[in-house]
Amino acid sequence: MNRVVLITGGGKGIGRATAQLFADDGYKVAVTYRESPPPAGVFGVRCDVADDGSVEEAFAAVEANLGPVEIAVMNAGVTRDELLLRMDEKDFSEVLNVNLTGAFRVAERASRSMLRARWGRLIFISSVVALYGEAGQANHAAAKAGLVGLARSLTRELGARNITANVVAPGFTATDMTAGLADEQRQHILRQVPAGRAASPEEVAAAARFLAGDAAGYISGAVVPVDGGAGMGH
Repeated sequence: MNRVVLITGGGKGIGRATAQLFADDGYKVAVTYRESPPPAGVFGVRCDVADDGSVEEAFAAVEANLGPVEIAVMNAGVTRDELLLRMDEKDFSEVLNVNLTGAFRVAERASRSMLRARWGRLIFISSVVALYGEAGQANHAAAKAGLVGLARSLTRELGARNITANVVAPGFTATDMTAGLADEQRQHILRQVPAGRAASPEEVAAAARFLAGDAAGYISGAVVPVDGGAGMGH
């Protein structure tokens, strides 16, 4: 398991747990981050996925230190939650630029070496809100839903080269981002989850790890929910 894995937004939450899981399994792991440092034992590089130049510099650093990226986990994201009539275009555009276009930038750059190797795994971390929506998250839901169309289009483009493109759709997950929610918001969300609890970042990471492995080689264009039943397969 010495393939090279790049995980964006790997300094905390789901990205950090994913990086740790791959590292524990013996992969050569690189993560991008903006503020929170990556786990010990992985190669970290500062990167803003909203900037083409920053993405190119990050890939150059990873390739120089570890080799060509064979598995890319597009996890970096931001939120700018607000009801539609209070949401300005800047907040809408910023979320799409990071969560959707940023994932495109990373996938496009990663696919170059994958095409040469005729092997690769593209894994997009979406959200259950992409499948059924959420009040106050029109920007976030639109961006995360876009990842599904992106992954399925890439499946048709790249599938013949032994490159898969899949989506993991987490539900409510216990991270620093969700820790800041008011108790009323937290309870509102949990009432919609049949499992009655939040996911751990490690449970989401396990889905990404599975999709990266040889056993998942015939799975592509799929949306894998890790949501305690909240999405019910939407």
